Amino acid sequence: MKTIFITGTSTGLGKATAKLFADKGWKVIATMRKPENETELNHIPNVSLMALDVTDKEQVQKVVSEVLSNNDVDLVFNNAGYGLAGPFEGADEDQIFRNLNTNLLGVMRVTQAFLPHFREKRKGMFISTTSIGGSVTFPMNSVYHATKFALEGWSESLAYELEPFGITVKTVAPGGITTDFAGRSLDLSKHDAYDEIFAKVYSAFTNPERQTSYSTAEQIAEVVYEAATDGKDQIKYIAGNDAKDLFSLRNSVGQDGFRKEVKKIFLGQ
Repeated sequence: MKTIFITGTSTGLGKATAKLFADKGWKVIATMRKPENETELNHIPNVSLMALDVTDKEQVQKVVSEVLSNNDVDLVFNNAGYGLAGPFEGADEDQIFRNLNTNLLGVMRVTQAFLPHFREKRKGMFISTTSIGGSVTFPMNSVYHATKFALEGWSESLAYELEPFGITVKTVAPGGITTDFAGRSLDLSKHDAYDEIFAKVYSAFTNPERQTSYSTAEQIAEVVYEAATDGKDQIKYIAGNDAKDLFSLRNSVGQDGFRKEVKKIFLGQ
């Protein structure tokens, strides 16, 4: 029985991935900030819940040490993260740091804590949830994009140095997911000067017609499983039809051509 360690499993993609891997016969260590509030995963065979806040360095070290004392982990799925939207001018330093601390530094902490285990056994895999927002950009998401672009670059570079030790690094980059991410997992910055622009962008993102192209968390979890088991020498997995369309458009028309298309969609320009 293989073992997967997952962060951010309280809802959405993290929970769907935990359920899928358990169904596939894996042992799942599902972490979240408040496991005492979980009412579903704790009833699934092969799933163990643990408390973990990826922004807490000491807790990360303690949890990983405890996990490795009782388990031979094969795969770490770095999934914990949340969105920060709104004008950059209105984002205070605490907001910016919290987003970077969770989306980027949290992934780095967990990865670094598991590295000795994988390096010593010369085998293992890290998969991180990035976003199509790590390859293309939209208005009013600059800090979030900074974290996801950084994750993609960090992952690609890290893959070079870990490959000689038999360690694989991959990313899964979803587009829109039909979960409560925009409600429960979204922080907003505000500035009066940008209210009109933000209203346009928000309206475009929440357009029901646009949301019909979004994937379910279960569909994206299938891509995570594919990345974990297909044996391919492939780093990035674009997940979801909307993400694939956007990625293809960006590659075909280039950076500036893509910006023109985005301005049409989100700003009516």
